[in-house]
Amino acid sequence: MNKIIDIGTIDDAFSSGGNRLCFVDSSNQARCIKLALEHRSAEIKRAEKSFPNNLRSLAYFDENISDEKVYQRISSTIGDEAYTLIARCNGFVETNLGRGLSYEMIRDSDGDISMTLLHYVWQYGATDDLQVALDHFMFEWARLGMPSRNILLHNIVVQRTELRVSRLIVIDGLGWPDLIPLGYFCKYIARKKAKRKVARLPSVIQKLLDDKAAGRTLLKFGVDL
Repeated sequence: MNKIIDIGTIDDAFSSGGNRLCFVDSSNQARCIKLALEHRSAEIKRAEKSFPNNLRSLAYFDENISDEKVYQRISSTIGDEAYTLIARCNGFVETNLGRGLSYEMIRDSDGDISMTLLHYVWQYGATDDLQVALDHFMFEWARLGMPSRNILLHNIVVQRTELRVSRLIVIDGLGWPDLIPLGYFCKYIARKKAKRKVARLPSVIQKLLDDKAAGRTLLKFGVDL
């Protein structure tokens, strides 16, 4: 019988997205656990889609199930190099709030949970060390042909060592969204698609900075590419 991990109550989640809540793993501080929101069931999410996406299986709309499958494909097609750019997935676990998916928790060298790129840019701007990390991230993402949907600023975290940016890591939004994901089978297509995804990051960061300068408020779920 699997050990049940006590993650507290819904209010103990340290982060939330459109479909899932994220909790610290009380049994391992180097890991976090993602659980689906009750009102964002696979059935509801599929019903919101139009043809042909509404033909996909229910498992596709369960982010934990689809995430685990995507990670398996990344491991088999790209290998360990991918995990310099994304948080590792450790498989399913049982919690007092239900079944969740365990991931590597990205923390700074001081032990704090790393902030998202969205919040880093809003707070500190486009710093020189961030630019170096961003250039490296964009090059490697395209070189490896990393599969993703549109990359959102709140789905990238900024890991810092001694208060300096050391690397950028994607924590969500992985996997080719195409009905027939050719990127998994052709490296050329994967690299071309991945390069197009990350090429838009600098302009989205600049738009965020422009919004702040104009006195606009920070959007809760980030800036969509």
